[in-house]
Amino acid sequence: METVDKFSFERALVMQCQWPIAGVDEAGRGPLAGPVVAAAVIFPKMWIESGLPAQLAGLNDSKQLTPKARAHFFEMITSSADVIYEIAVVDSQVIDSINILQATHRAMNVALAGLSVFPMHVLVDGTRVNSMRFPQTPLVKGDSRSYSIAAASVLAKVTRDRMMERYDAEFPGYGFAVHKGYGTPVHLEAIARLGPSAIHRLSFAPLKSEQAGLF
Repeated sequence: METVDKFSFERALVMQCQWPIAGVDEAGRGPLAGPVVAAAVIFPKMWIESGLPAQLAGLNDSKQLTPKARAHFFEMITSSADVIYEIAVVDSQVIDSINILQATHRAMNVALAGLSVFPMHVLVDGTRVNSMRFPQTPLVKGDSRSYSIAAASVLAKVTRDRMMERYDAEFPGYGFAVHKGYGTPVHLEAIARLGPSAIHRLSFAPLKSEQAGLF
């Protein structure tokens, strides 16, 4: 049974005539390989006032959901005519050139800029994004406190996971389909054996120290 009102932040903003409201989240800040992906989601005001439709019951932080549940919510959100959303991808080369924090913020800003309706307020998972041009409320653990952010987390996570599964076929031997680019023992062993691929983040340890040792 749901014990936390995960539309409380949205509802308070609606009462202040701050609408549309976008939830923003990212996936892929920590991995050693692959892109960082951000998504922005605007739910209809009717849902904020009356509750999620039945097909979205159980929506939560993507990390708390099974892959099957994430896929279900991804399909429900992206196929709904009532939901406005955008997904943005920033690749590993850009991450290496501007650092992961700035790349994450860039992805969030690109996702927001791609929305068909600009929000009056943004709920951001985590800390404040100084480069964001919209009024914002940063929420620590926001993906478990706001349905709008939770929806964004699902879109970002599923999109990135599917990209890494495709990269697994393009760059065999690293196990991208399994660990999604995170620094697991299997992944680290593959890097030691094969060297970095074209999608590895060379500015991340241990790859950074390995690259330094080449010069």
